[in-house]
Amino acid sequence: MGATRLLLAVAFVALSLGDVAAAAQAPTAGAPTPAALVSGHAEPSAQPAPPASDAAVAPVNEGYVYSPQGRRDPFVSLIARGTDHTLPGGRRPEGLAGLAVAELSVRGVMQSHGGYVAILQAPDGKTYIARPGDRLLDGSIRSITEQGLAILQEVNDPLSLVKQREVRKGLRASDEGK
Repeated sequence: MGATRLLLAVAFVALSLGDVAAAAQAPTAGAPTPAALVSGHAEPSAQPAPPASDAAVAPVNEGYVYSPQGRRDPFVSLIARGTDHTLPGGRRPEGLAGLAVAELSVRGVMQSHGGYVAILQAPDGKTYIARPGDRLLDGSIRSITEQGLAILQEVNDPLSLVKQREVRKGLRASDEGK
């Protein structure tokens, strides 16, 4: 039984190598030139290109440019999509509106004119005064209590059915998980 499997594996490898060698030696008269592939305007071929084998490895084309034509690039990760909230020039907005929910930490809460305001600290050490309704990079401050604040965060995951979630940031680290 083991010898039969070994013989089948050797035969499969030999056939695969034969397909790779045949594909490498096949004429490419009907294939478009690399320049035509880069520009996106392939000339119509008089002869269809030979079918490529699944085992064949295509050479790396250094001048490859992806032309989406309404489709997403299959080589861009879906996990990271939608998390970059920058302006068209590549910069974030100034102040509190340029900070993401995950970057903020609550340093204090004060009562002011019948309501609460929060003192928030950014990763660069700058502090900001925030009130309910203030916009953040990926959400807005929903409410502020004496224990911390609640933020309505926009979820940018294309696979998620939920488009917003409530994130609580507490004064103490033990309050943030509640």
